[in-house]
Amino acid sequence: MKILIVDDEKGIREVIKEYSINEGFSTLESENGIEALAILEKNTDIDVIILDIMMPKMDGYTTLKEIRKNYDIPVIMLSARADEFDKLQSFDLGVDDYVTKPFSPKELMARIKVVTGRNKNNLDEYVYKNLKINYLGHNVLINNKEIKLTPKEYEMLVYFVQNKGIALSRETLLSKIWGYDFYGDDRTIDTHIKMLRNSLGEYRNLITTVRGMGYKYEEK
Repeated sequence: MKILIVDDEKGIREVIKEYSINEGFSTLESENGIEALAILEKNTDIDVIILDIMMPKMDGYTTLKEIRKNYDIPVIMLSARADEFDKLQSFDLGVDDYVTKPFSPKELMARIKVVTGRNKNNLDEYVYKNLKINYLGHNVLINNKEIKLTPKEYEMLVYFVQNKGIALSRETLLSKIWGYDFYGDDRTIDTHIKMLRNSLGEYRNLITTVRGMGYKYEEK
């Protein structure tokens, strides 16, 4: 996988590059939007773009608008701005994810895998040791025996796997699994997490609690 890193801070580019190489990714670098667009014209095999907002010559918003005119490449916005307005504006312009500085390089790598779909073993199933999710059959097996999950437990497990390594807030889980019109509270998530963990048995510890925020799925 090839990543284009667009940021005017050399130190940040170097950190992302180091972690990308450790993941087996190749990288290209640019310190502003104009250079980034020139690189895109010459490289047709870029899989994802990490794009800073505040840059000289051409800022991230303008660059994103130009990218979306000609390319359908996943873009992760990287910014020191944590305001809701900036996030919403980025998503309105077509960004795939938004990460605020300072950031965890490991989490950024996980988000890259999510937006590119590279976190799945294949389109039909997910396998971790003796745990298997059959997406086509809509079922889960442990040691080749099907375990009984409620529809919400199954949706939650699949969502965790698709976002493994990323801390998910209770609010995110509520909106993604139950929908924005659901009027439940945090206890709904905690109850379903407890039920899901019980169903997973020996694999219950794959779902860890992130204190003060929510939960995370991590392969041990």
